[in-house]
Amino acid sequence: MTAVEVSVVLPAYNEADTIEQTVSITLETLASFLPEDAYEVIVAEDGCSDRTPEIATRLANEDSRIRHVHSDDRLGRGGALEYAFDQADGDTLVYFDTDLATDMSHLEELVNAVRIDGYDVATGSRWMPENRADRPAKRGIPSFGYNTLVRTVLRSDLKDHQCGFKSFDRQALETLLPIVQDEHWFWDTELLVKAQRNGYRVKEFPVDWTPKGDSKVDIVRDVFGMGSQILRTFWELSVSPRITREVSLGAGTMLVVVALLLMTQYLDPDRVLAEMAGAAPEIVALSAVVYAVSWPLRGIRYRDILVSMGYRERWGFLTGAIFISQTGNLVFPARAGDAVRAYVIKARRSIPYPSGFASLAVERVFDLLTITLLAGVVMIGLAVTGSAEQLLTALTGDTVGGDAASSGRTAVAVASGVGLAAIGAVVAIVASARSDRNFVRAVIGRLSSDSYADYVAGVIEGFVGDVQTVAADGSAFTRVGIGSLLIWTFDVITALIVFAAFGYSLTPSLVAVGFFAVSVGNLAKVLPLTPGGVGLYEGAFTVIVASLTPVGVAAAIGVAIVDHAVKNVVTIIGGVASMAWLNVSLTTAVEESQSADAIEPETND
Repeated sequence: MTAVEVSVVLPAYNEADTIEQTVSITLETLASFLPEDAYEVIVAEDGCSDRTPEIATRLANEDSRIRHVHSDDRLGRGGALEYAFDQADGDTLVYFDTDLATDMSHLEELVNAVRIDGYDVATGSRWMPENRADRPAKRGIPSFGYNTLVRTVLRSDLKDHQCGFKSFDRQALETLLPIVQDEHWFWDTELLVKAQRNGYRVKEFPVDWTPKGDSKVDIVRDVFGMGSQILRTFWELSVSPRITREVSLGAGTMLVVVALLLMTQYLDPDRVLAEMAGAAPEIVALSAVVYAVSWPLRGIRYRDILVSMGYRERWGFLTGAIFISQTGNLVFPARAGDAVRAYVIKARRSIPYPSGFASLAVERVFDLLTITLLAGVVMIGLAVTGSAEQLLTALTGDTVGGDAASSGRTAVAVASGVGLAAIGAVVAIVASARSDRNFVRAVIGRLSSDSYADYVAGVIEGFVGDVQTVAADGSAFTRVGIGSLLIWTFDVITALIVFAAFGYSLTPSLVAVGFFAVSVGNLAKVLPLTPGGVGLYEGAFTVIVASLTPVGVAAAIGVAIVDHAVKNVVTIIGGVASMAWLNVSLTTAVEESQSADAIEPETND
């Protein structure tokens, strides 16, 4: 008896009408160029709901060359293939779609490219100049666009990444699979891209291909799924390896320098420095102490969020985790520190990543809602007193300074949008938490009928479920809300003390404007927009303070700079101390937190 050399996997989901014929044609084609008993055909039946399992079992009982690999749950395209390949016996592993859209006359070339020619991976292509694939516009245009995007963004040399007609050397595949993260439709593309990046020999050859069945653009699979996976892979392969602490600090420093240089185009830096030099150092130190007091409140609020989700942790540990994550946000781009916090509570307290990110989402929503309410209350007061007209004049005129006014206008617009989004998010979360309807499945079901939608819905449901848990708990909702109000009040008081350090009396008017300026500035900086080289926070703070109080433009910018410096210094000191206390390396935490893309089972035990 000849040992099995080639294993052909047929991924099957509800293929009762065609699977028997597909298996028969596959066996007949393999027999035309391979010795008897040198091959096997595996029906990888992926949680079917029709008669496919019964048919596959019968075929396997009737022919020793046929095997049936069953999965009770949907594994997805990539997951089902990996599961079947793991149980295959051949050294050459092959798969193709069961609709036989690719002409089976190419099977010998596909198999022998790996078995005889020594390639590590071989794939059919519908986009090589010499092929004769029949591609209607509704298939061809999206396919061409997708493959062009992959070649451009992921620097692939291949023409076609999604053709369901591929073969692999077992050793090469076993090395590649651990670094392939997707388990669904993007599996093919990710495997081919990473095979090229890791130096494996990949053969692409033209095939005759005839479309079978209908095809349509699926929003969840094609846009949410494939698009996000292209971005995720680009980040993993091209961006993440270049993000080191030194690079991040250098880039951040350069941006600060550029911003300061651009600021000199509309404002005399000597005036700003003179204003800052006149600030009383002992009062600035007092502002740092006041700001430090707010950090235990952050830990207590985070404890209340986690308790409502079923996790009980000490507020001291959680305060340290927040310190580390906020320090990460100062050092690394794209708010990578948020993922660091999820990593810290996962590594030190075994809280699953989905719950870690959900707790962060709850915290962010409450932050945005609180500062929106603070800004809204003051705005009402400004409207009642007639001061709102002064602000409008400053935003539309040139009294504050060209770039500062431009930045202020953008800041107020962004703050308004973010504030409205925060209010809408809270209303939606509370409403859905009190409803028995599954809104996630309903919405995704309207957008997609693809199997990938089940995966997406499951991930979102777990995340939303944790968020809704807090919203449904009236006591927790109240405690977290009060905690948020106290935290942001301390944030504003810190800025007001800095005003006092600059020699300004804390009149009721200045206090009210301070609340408004800090709230709008924090809402604005949610989006990383910096028109004219001026940060949105500084722009909003300056235009609001300078237009509504006797404080000049130079002094307002000086207060904003010192206010930020005080808060950043307290954050870094607390972050360094917490890293030493909890034995956490910031760079390691950022690297490890990237594995959070893999959604894991969640338990509250």
